[in-house]
Amino acid sequence: MSEREVLVIGGGLAGCEASWQAAKREVPVRLVEMKPRRFSPAHESRDLAELVCSNSLRSNEVTSAVGLLKEEMRRLGSLIIQAADETAVPAGKALAVDRQRFAERITRTVQNHDLITVVREEVLSLPPSTGNPVILATGPLTSSAMAESLAAFTGAHHLAFYDAIAPIVTAESLDMEIIYRKSRWDDDGPGDYLNCPLDQAQYEHFISLLAGAQTLPLREFEDPKYFEGCLPVEVMLARGPQTLRFGPMKPVGLMDPRNGKIPYAVVQLRAENLDRTMYNMVGFQTKLTYPEQKRVFRAIPGLAHAEFARLGSIHRNTFVCAPEVLQPSLQTKVRPDLFLAGQLSGVEGYVESAAMGLLAGINAARMCQGRDPVVPPPDTAHGALIHHLTASEPRHFQPSNVTFGLFPQLTGKVKKSNRGEKRAEQALASLTRWASRL
Repeated sequence: MSEREVLVIGGGLAGCEASWQAAKREVPVRLVEMKPRRFSPAHESRDLAELVCSNSLRSNEVTSAVGLLKEEMRRLGSLIIQAADETAVPAGKALAVDRQRFAERITRTVQNHDLITVVREEVLSLPPSTGNPVILATGPLTSSAMAESLAAFTGAHHLAFYDAIAPIVTAESLDMEIIYRKSRWDDDGPGDYLNCPLDQAQYEHFISLLAGAQTLPLREFEDPKYFEGCLPVEVMLARGPQTLRFGPMKPVGLMDPRNGKIPYAVVQLRAENLDRTMYNMVGFQTKLTYPEQKRVFRAIPGLAHAEFARLGSIHRNTFVCAPEVLQPSLQTKVRPDLFLAGQLSGVEGYVESAAMGLLAGINAARMCQGRDPVVPPPDTAHGALIHHLTASEPRHFQPSNVTFGLFPQLTGKVKKSNRGEKRAEQALASLTRWASRL
C-alpha cells in the first residue's frame, strides 16, 4: 500500500460506498473483491454491488425511517442511492431497482475512478496493521476463513443467523386473466404491483401444501437464528394458519378493481427490472427445496404455469457483536486502523449496510488525512443506527433495520400522525449542521 491509501475488503454495497466516499475526499483506495475468482453460495454476477435477496431498497418516503436514511445518504453524496435512483423500477412508494443495471452502473463508476484500484482476489484473513486504514466489508456471506480470522481478532465468537431469498418469476408466464395490478392504498392509476388473489378455500389449500412441503435440512453444525424482518414463509406459517394473511399475504388495501372486492389473501409481485420481464414474489423468502417451490408456488392463482428465473434459497449471515467490538466511528476498539462496515458491523438491510460503508469511508479518509473521526448526531438515521450498534446491551444484541424506535424520543407534544414528519425535519436539519463541519 502507498503512504496514504485505504484498503477496502469486499465489493458489495458497503465496500463500494466506502471506496467512493474515501476517493471523493482525494484519498487513494484499493478495493479487493474475490469475484469472479470465487463466488459465495448466493452470488453469481462478476459485478460489484450485486443484490441477491431482493431488488427493493424499501420505502422512499422520508417520513419512514428507511426513507429518511436514504435521503440523508443522498445529501451526503451516496453512490449507492444515486445509482438506485437512476436505475429505479416502478414499485409504488418503495425504491426498487433493476438489479443488473444497478450493479453495472456502480461497477463502471467505481472502476473508472482515478483514485480507486479494483483488485480481483480473495483475502483469507485480516491484513497486518500498517498504520493505514482497512475497511472490512465482506458482508453477511463472509467466508469461513475470514470469519475465523475476525473471531480470533475480536476475542469473541462471531454470531450467525439465516436469511432467505425470494423467488423471481417471468412476466410472460403469469396468467393476467387472474392477476390484477394494484398498489396497496393507491387509488390513482393501476398501481405498480401485480396481485394474485386467493379466496378462503384457495388460501387453505395453499397453506396445507406449504405446511407439508420439504425444506432443505440444515447441516449438523448450523443453528438457525432467523432475522424477524425476513422470515421464510414456511417459518411464518408454523406460527399459525393465519400468520401469512397478516404478513406477506395481507389483502388490506388491495381491492380487486374488476369486482370491487378485497380478496381473502393476496400474493404480491414486484417488478424486478425496468422492462418488467421478471417479477419478485414479495415477502416469499423460503428454504423449500427447488422442486417443492415449483409445486407449492404454482398452486397460487395466476402462477399455475410460472417459470422461475430464480428460485428461493437460504444462506448464513455473519456479523460481530457490535457493542463489544466497535467504536461509534466504526473503528474496532482494539485496532483503530480497522473499520467494519455493512451487515458485518451488525446492521440489517441493503440501505443500512451502504450507510455504514458511507460512514466508514468518511472516517477512513479522515484518518489518512490526520483528522479526527466523526460520528453523526443521534437524532439522524445514521446516528440512530450507530447508537444501536455501540450502545445496545451486548448479551441481547441483534442486527436491526433502521426504525424510529432507535431514535431519541421526540420532545414536546407531537401528534402520532405527525411524528414521521417531525423526525424527518429534525434529522435533516441536524444532518445539515453536522455535514457542514465535515
